[in-house]
Amino acid sequence: MWFPKVGALALAYLTVATSTPIELQNDASASVPSVSGLKFNIDGTTGYFAGTNSYWIGFLTNNADVDLVMSHLKASGLKVLRVWGFNDVTQTTSGVWYQSFISGKTPQINTGANGLQRLDYVVSSAEAHAIKLIINFVNNWGDYGGMPAYNTFYGTTKTTWYTDAKVQAQYQAYIKAVVSRYNSSTAIFAWELANEPRCNGCATSIVTNWATKTSAYIKSLDPNHMITLGDEGFMNGGGDGSYPYTTGEGMDFEANLKIPDISFGTFHLYPTSWGEKDALGFGNGWIKAHGAVCASVSKPCVFEEYGMETNKPATEGPWQTTALNTSGIAGDMYWQYGDTLSSGKTADDKYTIYYGSSDFASLVTGHVKNIG
Repeated sequence: MWFPKVGALALAYLTVATSTPIELQNDASASVPSVSGLKFNIDGTTGYFAGTNSYWIGFLTNNADVDLVMSHLKASGLKVLRVWGFNDVTQTTSGVWYQSFISGKTPQINTGANGLQRLDYVVSSAEAHAIKLIINFVNNWGDYGGMPAYNTFYGTTKTTWYTDAKVQAQYQAYIKAVVSRYNSSTAIFAWELANEPRCNGCATSIVTNWATKTSAYIKSLDPNHMITLGDEGFMNGGGDGSYPYTTGEGMDFEANLKIPDISFGTFHLYPTSWGEKDALGFGNGWIKAHGAVCASVSKPCVFEEYGMETNKPATEGPWQTTALNTSGIAGDMYWQYGDTLSSGKTADDKYTIYYGSSDFASLVTGHVKNIG
């Protein structure tokens, strides 16, 4: 999602300590997820899956809260959770952070108790509850640092972020730090290059070349887990010809899907944010258009983020049905999961669907039942 993903969730903070990668205890029945035709195989079962997003879970400091979320996901039949694998700061803080870009200092990757150890616990809890994770490495947006934090530090721009040698060296160093911690874990569904990468006004080759190099680098570190881009699915033509079907943001969905080390495609759907007046009709067309491309490229795709601010079941429900019945679409993950933790309710950005709510019963419990 393009706008700030911040909310009222209160976080308690820990002090910094150093750490080595956690020793993960894999369930004997678990296996690394993989592509199986136009579907995915998850722990020996091939089919369509339902999942969700939680940007905040890796920033929690109460392990019991993490376990509560994982237990609720498992009980609900949600199989895949997408989490932020980044948390970049630009000033000293006692809060949770994963990487720092502080002026005058060398960038630092935090492996301490208020750093990647928080993500460690998310991975270990996911393993214990048989939940799979999509972990991404950077945000296109400024929330939790993202590309803007790199650009401020290195003096680069939205365009040169993708090509600058110093930026990419630090980005790859961060990727290596994260991947090396979990490359033997069966909880990892896939590594994701970025959240909603864009390069407004750029030739599409800029992002395609970056994604080709980055996915090959990840594959060299971890040949076993899947890799995906994390883009919104902007297309080079087709559909109704409106903004999302153009390359104005420097993205070409089909070209990026064809990258050899990209295992599957992703696309998002926020019609109101994109200026589309017919949310239901546009959404159904958007889903079908991506399914057709995915089938033609012979790679499955995940409907990775979607949401409406109001009257969710009336629109999101039909979108789910369309995705489930469209060849090439292998799973959907609504934005975003909400729950009540020890500190209160998690962030509500108007798209949030809270565990146990009537919307949850319709769009999660009912959807999982329809998947079968």
